[in-house]
Amino acid sequence: MESSYLPATTESLAKAQEAKDASESISILYRVIQDPSSAADALRTKEVAITNLTNYLTKENRAEELRNLLTQLRPFFAVIPKAKTAKIVRGIIDAVAKIPGTSDLQISLCKEMVEWTRAEKRTFLRQRVEARLAALLLENQEYTEALTLLTSLIKEVRRLDDKLLLVDIDLLESKLHFSLRNLPKAKASLTAARTAANAIYVPPAQQGTIDLQSGILHAEEKDYKTAYSYFFEAFEAFSALEDPKAIFSLKYMLLCKIMVNQADDVAGIISSKAGLKYLGPDVDAMKAVADAYSKRSLKYFETALRDYKSQLEEDPIVHRHLSSLYDTLLEQNLCRLIEPYSRVEIAHIAEMIELPVDHVEKKLSQMILDKKFAGTLDQGAGCLIIFEDPKTEEIFPATLETISNVGKVVDSLYMRSAKIMA
Repeated sequence: MESSYLPATTESLAKAQEAKDASESISILYRVIQDPSSAADALRTKEVAITNLTNYLTKENRAEELRNLLTQLRPFFAVIPKAKTAKIVRGIIDAVAKIPGTSDLQISLCKEMVEWTRAEKRTFLRQRVEARLAALLLENQEYTEALTLLTSLIKEVRRLDDKLLLVDIDLLESKLHFSLRNLPKAKASLTAARTAANAIYVPPAQQGTIDLQSGILHAEEKDYKTAYSYFFEAFEAFSALEDPKAIFSLKYMLLCKIMVNQADDVAGIISSKAGLKYLGPDVDAMKAVADAYSKRSLKYFETALRDYKSQLEEDPIVHRHLSSLYDTLLEQNLCRLIEPYSRVEIAHIAEMIELPVDHVEKKLSQMILDKKFAGTLDQGAGCLIIFEDPKTEEIFPATLETISNVGKVVDSLYMRSAKIMA
């Protein structure tokens, strides 16, 4: 980077665009923003130069230079309006986020900017940078620090009654409590976010995020039908905006269909006009799980888990429900295998289902206790004995009710006779 500055004019910007490579353009733009002029036209030109420079540095993956740029621009921030400063700072932080593998750098950059905004008494910008920092800490699974930061930030923002920021912060807090497995607090934070959102106009992307979080919390409570409707609302919002989150909403919609035993509907959703736009590994993974569930095949289920590990097990929301889905599928598989028998060796069932004998024995024992079928385990012979479903005679409950009523009549007559005798 050369030390001499270039005048902040449209000619200098054109010169940067006409440069033969990105490095030369970056060098020219650095010299433009060094122009000491504080004339209105020069300031506007420098703002454009900063935007262009940010784009070039992002394309070149120069994250450290973007961080240094924020430090270099501090004298410039002193002569432009605070709203424009906030726009530039947030734009550069967003640009760093686009460069892969920079989460630690983003956290340190946000912490630096929080210190600077506190020193400069720029409350509006500081609160937004702190909200961004909390989101980064949540992604990095630094939950304690994120919770401490959000707790103080929420109190401050509620006093100022900044509804739009409050919606963001309450949503973050809900996600944080959900990650900490504190469902009541996650629901309370989401309710607070909805209350704040009802008082203002909420952009469609933010409304989609609220619906997505609502669906996740309802799914956690096993209310998959309500969760599906929320995921559908989120999917429509994100799909209209062509937001990448649309694929996650679609994936969770398909998961809900599988969990409510409607796996046959999955193919219809995927082949719909909206679903066809998002064909790919995520949708294929859910289709494979739905096929395995429809066929009650544990082998196909395990194959799907193995083939689509990154889409299923590495997605925390899907992975959270796979365990219960696996148990359901195992139970269905075992019921299908023992259906023809009245007495069968446990080793034979284990061989057919391709699982360890002790694992199958434990599961069968659990199913008998849960009254999934009538039977008993003969551990001495290593056999499962299945009983026929006992048919309850309709006359028995009626007889018990009659005896109970007769008893009440006798008690009443005894009380009356005791009073007469007295």
